[in-house]
Amino acid sequence: MNRRRFLKTCACLAGSSCLEQSVLALASPPLKKNKPNIIFILIDDMGWKDAGFMGSKFFETPNIDKLASQGMIFTDAYANAANCAPTRACLLTGQYTPRHGIYTVNNSDRGKSKHRRLIPTENTKILDTKHVTIAEALKVADYVSASMGKWHMGDLPTHGPCEQGFDVNIAGRHWGSPSGGGYHAPYKYPNCQEPKGGRYLTDRLTDEAIKFIEQNKEKPFFLYLTHYAVHTPIQSKKELADRYKNKPKSNGQGSPEYAGMLDSVDQGVGRIMQKLDELKLNENTVVFFFSDNGGVAGVTDVQPLRGTKGMFYEGGIREPMIVRWTGQIKAGTKCSVPVIGLDFFPTMLELAGTQKPKDKLLDGLSIVPLLNGAKSLGRKALFWHFPAYLQAGGNIKGESRDSKFRTRPVSVIRKGDWKLLMFHEEWVLDGGREKIATNNAVELYNLKDDIGESNNLVNENIAKRDELLDDLLNWIKETNAPIPNKPNPQYQPDKNEKA
Repeated sequence: MNRRRFLKTCACLAGSSCLEQSVLALASPPLKKNKPNIIFILIDDMGWKDAGFMGSKFFETPNIDKLASQGMIFTDAYANAANCAPTRACLLTGQYTPRHGIYTVNNSDRGKSKHRRLIPTENTKILDTKHVTIAEALKVADYVSASMGKWHMGDLPTHGPCEQGFDVNIAGRHWGSPSGGGYHAPYKYPNCQEPKGGRYLTDRLTDEAIKFIEQNKEKPFFLYLTHYAVHTPIQSKKELADRYKNKPKSNGQGSPEYAGMLDSVDQGVGRIMQKLDELKLNENTVVFFFSDNGGVAGVTDVQPLRGTKGMFYEGGIREPMIVRWTGQIKAGTKCSVPVIGLDFFPTMLELAGTQKPKDKLLDGLSIVPLLNGAKSLGRKALFWHFPAYLQAGGNIKGESRDSKFRTRPVSVIRKGDWKLLMFHEEWVLDGGREKIATNNAVELYNLKDDIGESNNLVNENIAKRDELLDDLLNWIKETNAPIPNKPNPQYQPDKNEKA
């Protein structure tokens, strides 16, 4: 029996109770505390400027702000995709989207067929168990692990968290948003059920996280707390939403319900940090705080960034990020080096003092040098690949290239201060590189001078354009990233709007 088969045989049963899973998690004797605990808090759909420490004047996040003041803030942190499932798949495997084929949520042909010029690449909706996850890699280093909250990469009993190396699964299924009554009880999740009048979902997940920490305080643990909040439906606890009803709007932010949802997340972060204090685990616990993609159009605003969830402009992929490790990371520091969700896998391996699994390909880099004060990782570039369509949602006027889609098929590179987007429709159907000056296939931005991506320099800095384009095309070839190349026979040109 190979290691992966052994891990799957020993994994928790998908339908077991919380108590049974906790007993399983504690089955081995406690280890000496010579490895740091790892807590990864992943918020869903939280925009780059939705927290006070990132500049919000409307939303109140005192506990998250305190966490930021105690650790390192990453100003140029990126998700691997502009929506939920692919970000999670990249984070847990440490690999770019072409390696696992999860490019989007559900189908890749979203939006009306008559508006799509190409037949998109078929999307993979389930993370294959052949992929070794960070939970499995840390298990070899004697970590006990829990996934709590949104999973979104397959369903029980064959492709849930426990089939991917986690010892405990609380509330994780294929669902991308809360089911049933949403965030308010009654709801019924794996090992997380509430009757009518029960706990608000965000509070319940925090309760479970604290329980897990208490039960495993004597051994190294990995807690993957992946809140459903602040994903739609926008449902706050009434008393929290009421606090914001008379507060003046600021920079496009002003939803009391959304503010209340963030408030619940923030309170949960505070409770978890307080528990670490009580158990004297602060100096032996690394805490990551991150979001999976940009904020939702019409719900929040991340100006001056362009774009929203579902777009590969900065507003769709740049995320709030904090890392705190008391006594190890200098408090109150900022890092502007570009980092990406792929980097968490090798970072956690280094923190745990273990090697990557044999034959495991990792696309990211450990950010431990940055946590120690380094000014660079020596990385050449970051990449994104989305051979799919994502229909419009909310008010995206002025954010997307057109009103019908948040994004059409696109590949992206960021290198230094420069960012290039290559849109597949124009690239494939309108002459590609030969017609690059006029076909609208490529956009080039200098993020240092133009963080809002409003000034396309594709024909003004040809040398930089060609440099990034060459790097992107080489990466596409190296990763075997699919470029849709078949015209859609159902496409109908819109005479009133250029695609």
